[in-house]
Amino acid sequence: MRPWVLLSLLLLHETLQNVTGQPAKSKRPKEPGENKIKPVNKKMKPKPPKLKERESSDTSTKSQSIMVQVMDKGRFQKPAATLSLPTLQNIELRCKGNKIGWSYPSYLDTFKDSRLSIKQLDRYGQLILENSTAADTGEYSCWHLLCNGDSCKKDESKTGSTYIFFTDKGELFVPTSSYFEIVYLNPDKPAVIPCRVTIPSAKVTLHREFPAEEIKTDGSSIIYDAKKGFIYKHPTSDHKGVVYCKAESRGASQISIKYQLLYVEVPSGPPSTTIVASSNKAGGGDNVNVLCIVLGEPDVEVEFIWKYPGEEYERPVIIQDSWRLINRGIGHTTRISKSVISIDDFETIDAGNYICTAQNLQGQTTVAAHVELT
Repeated sequence: MRPWVLLSLLLLHETLQNVTGQPAKSKRPKEPGENKIKPVNKKMKPKPPKLKERESSDTSTKSQSIMVQVMDKGRFQKPAATLSLPTLQNIELRCKGNKIGWSYPSYLDTFKDSRLSIKQLDRYGQLILENSTAADTGEYSCWHLLCNGDSCKKDESKTGSTYIFFTDKGELFVPTSSYFEIVYLNPDKPAVIPCRVTIPSAKVTLHREFPAEEIKTDGSSIIYDAKKGFIYKHPTSDHKGVVYCKAESRGASQISIKYQLLYVEVPSGPPSTTIVASSNKAGGGDNVNVLCIVLGEPDVEVEFIWKYPGEEYERPVIIQDSWRLINRGIGHTTRISKSVISIDDFETIDAGNYICTAQNLQGQTTVAAHVELT
C-alpha cells in the first residue's frame, strides 16, 4: 500500500474520532528579335504572384504588437523585449485599442501602490509608473479585449509586452516582502527558486546552506534565467534543503533571502479523495457527520461541493472546510484538505447518499457515503 494512501486512512480515523498580395502585372508583347539581344541597361525582376499572396496571407495571421513607450518630447517607440532603465525615473506605456487589459508585477496591486496609474482613453490604454524602484522589475504586458456585453476575452492577435530591469547598484536582487520563502519540489514539473536580479549582466550563483557548498548549474537539469531565477527542470528529493543565491556586479555583491525547498510526496493530478460517515446507520434524533478528505500538493487549493438527501427540502446543515500542511519526514510535506457536513437531529429526509465532489486545477473527483435511518 502506498504511503500517502495509508496516511489518508489514518487521518480519516483520527478526524472521526476527535480548479492580400498585389496582382502581378501582365508582360508587354515582345518585339521581334528581342529574345536574341538582351538590353544591357535593364534588369528584369521576376514577380511571382503566388509567393506574394502567400506572404500577405501569413502576415495577416501573425500577432501584432500594440505597445509603445512614450519618450521625451512626445516621441514614441516600440519597446524592446527587454529594457534596462535606472531607478527613480518615470515610465509611460501605451497600448492601442478602446479596451485594454494590463499585467504588471503583482506586488503593485498587493500594496495598492499610488505610483502606478492605469487609464483607458478613447483610442489607447495608458500605464504610468512614477519614481521607479528595483522592486518594480518585471514584465509589463497588455492586450486588446474583445467584449460582448459584460463578457470579455483576450485578443491574442493584438498584444504587447516588455520586461523591464530597473537597475540599482544597492539592490542586485529584486526586493521581496519576506526574508524566507518555501519552494515546493514536484517531480512532475519544474521548480523555480525566484532570485531575480535588477542588473541582467550580474553573475548569479546558487548555494546550499548545509552542507555549505555551491550548487553547480549544468545548463540542462539546473539553469539560470535572470527574469525567473534558478530552474530545476526535474526536481527530486535530493534537492530538498535550504538554499540561497549570490549576485556579483561591478565589484558589488549581495546575498538573497533563503529558500526552503520541500519535496512534494503526493503526485499532481485530480484530488485523491476519500469519504466516510461517523455512522452508516443513524437513529432518529442522532447527530451525523460525513467527512470528505483530500491529500494533495501543498500549494494547490481544493474546493468542495456537497449534495445531500435533505437539500431539496432546504434541510439546515453545517459545512466546514479546512486545510493544513503535514510533514512526512525531513523535507517532505503534504496538504490535507477536509470538508465536514454535519446533520443535527437526524430524520427520514436525511437518509440517503451524501455526495462530495472535490476539485482542483487538474480536475475533480466525486465520492459518496450512504447513511440510512434505523
